[in-house]
Amino acid sequence: MKRSDIVTLASEAIFGKSLIMNVYRSIVVEAIISRALPDWTRCSSDYASHDFERNGIRLEVKQTAIRQTWTTTRLSRPSWDIAPRKGYWLDGKTWIPSPGRNAELYLLGLHAIADDTADHRDPEQWRFFVIPTSDLPPTNQIGLRRVEQLASFSSVTGLAAKLDEILTQRRVTPTREPL
Repeated sequence: MKRSDIVTLASEAIFGKSLIMNVYRSIVVEAIISRALPDWTRCSSDYASHDFERNGIRLEVKQTAIRQTWTTTRLSRPSWDIAPRKGYWLDGKTWIPSPGRNAELYLLGLHAIADDTADHRDPEQWRFFVIPTSDLPPTNQIGLRRVEQLASFSSVTGLAAKLDEILTQRRVTPTREPL
């Protein structure tokens, strides 16, 4: 029994099927975004306050999917957690009390394929909404209808251009020193 065999078996169990469990799907989405945004630094980890950063601008990634790994008679209703936080962990060691949202931009990923062709690992099947934090409502959750009122979606291939457009048009600036 080798370590590499265990890693391979575990990876296949988690990522080897077209539908990914909720707790692991964020890893797939962040990998997709990492490839789509090569100018952004991926900084997500356990207890990280945000997922990507560029020039002090922080990007928080949230994702949801209509098809889940469990069998149901109904499809999931898309919604995202946008709850303000009480603070953040600096380098995973020091708690910094800082109420509010810890990123200037939210990138909300939606996998909306409802039939048997749904594959959470396929970048082309995802839609992305980029919303400045200042535009988010003062709620803990946001549903698809409200998201569509706030932003138009982008495919993975148009994501970098969409972010640059928002950063330029909205003049988004860092709200605190980069972590």
